[in-house]
Amino acid sequence: MIKTQFGIIEDIEETQTYSYNPEKYHCTFIDDEVYIDDWWNQLRLLKTYFHNLNRPEFGLARYGITLISPESLPAFQEIVLSDKRIQEDDNLVKLAETIQDAICRNKYMIHFGI
Repeated sequence: MIKTQFGIIEDIEETQTYSYNPEKYHCTFIDDEVYIDDWWNQLRLLKTYFHNLNRPEFGLARYGITLISPESLPAFQEIVLSDKRIQEDDNLVKLAETIQDAICRNKYMIHFGI
């Protein structure tokens, strides 16, 4: 399994460049090859940032770090919840719960690519 990880940023810093630290953000993981490949066309429509808030982009930095803004989280949540495999994968359920938590608290999420 090739892991891709997602967590919540408690206090976003506008000028900070984020580096790999999944423990700090209590990340949950999913299998990149199983899910991200299948979702790629939908994910490319999400407004995101690569490494810091000064680099607006779309989609996920597959081999880097992505910041997902609160405004993009509902669309990301819909991608995850509409995947029928959620019934069989506890990690996918955890990801959906993490997204919901971020939405409720109006927080950014962070993604660590492969």
